[in-house]
Amino acid sequence: MSGGVDSAVAAWQLLEDGHAVEALFMKNWEEDDTASYCSAAADLEDAETVCEILGIRLHMVNFAAEYWDRVFQLFLQEYSAGRTPNPDVLCNREIKFRLFAEHARNLGAETIATGHYAGVQHNGTSQLLTATDSDKDQTYFLHLLDQKQLQNVRFPLQSWKKSEVRTKAKELKFPVHNKKDSTGICFIGERRFQNFLERYLSKEPGPILDEERNEIGKHAGLAFYTLGQRKGLGIGGIPDAAESPWYVYEKKFEENQLFVTQNKQHSKLNYRDIEIEAPHWISGGAPVRKDLQARIRHRQPLQPCKIEWGQKASRVVFKQNQWSPAPGQSVVFYDGNVCLGGAVIQ
Repeated sequence: MSGGVDSAVAAWQLLEDGHAVEALFMKNWEEDDTASYCSAAADLEDAETVCEILGIRLHMVNFAAEYWDRVFQLFLQEYSAGRTPNPDVLCNREIKFRLFAEHARNLGAETIATGHYAGVQHNGTSQLLTATDSDKDQTYFLHLLDQKQLQNVRFPLQSWKKSEVRTKAKELKFPVHNKKDSTGICFIGERRFQNFLERYLSKEPGPILDEERNEIGKHAGLAFYTLGQRKGLGIGGIPDAAESPWYVYEKKFEENQLFVTQNKQHSKLNYRDIEIEAPHWISGGAPVRKDLQARIRHRQPLQPCKIEWGQKASRVVFKQNQWSPAPGQSVVFYDGNVCLGGAVIQ
């Protein structure tokens, strides 16, 4: 029970289905002393109110230390190496569906459920399924789960649309019925992402260069930028900059140079194929089918593709160019409405 509307309605649905339900609130980040960007205290209060309305018991657990060790340190290491990691993917595998699940079982639970927009089907093997609401589908963030983790999981909101969830929450007089959806990474909250990273990564300023190698600005450090980035570059005073935004297309670490272009179709921003290593398959084995679909970011429509296998690294070949596949992000594979797994983009 996160304190949001999705987990609240998921709990109600489980009760409607006849299950004995208890809630578990999980805290993963120790907040700032001076400003509450990720308002765990307010979220806990909302969770308590919903549980009172539903008449269910609420437990609380703090995984902040484990989150730091298993997720956040890797997050920083990847950014320091110039890659763009997705901590939510790792958090689901390491925290929500491992530590959280273990803690729930120790409390006596047989099964855990979350408010994720996804589904699960057990037919010999456990399959992760996409949600009816394609705009809210969260299988991209769940693709690292394995058979053991999916075995005792329920996703009550698979067939719900977000608008229906909010309507039901309002009917049930949940105070969270119109609560804003959390976006991005909780511990960053409303602050600028670069400002947050600067607390943990050292600044190494250098030049921002255009395609002709003209210096048009200064960057704070290559670790703070990702390929395809458009906002927060701090490029000003350039004619037509507002009408034609600048995009990061290359980072040269030896020279500490950041290259940008106003050409969104630049060859270093558009790729037909991408390299991957060590893909994770939810079923435990690689798919037999060669023709699959994939997405390289959350909410992207599924893209037809094939995988060309190599001894160490493999390649994903798409039918159409993909814009700005960022190293460190995930490419997630699908066969229709079944999420097969995924891999990190190299």
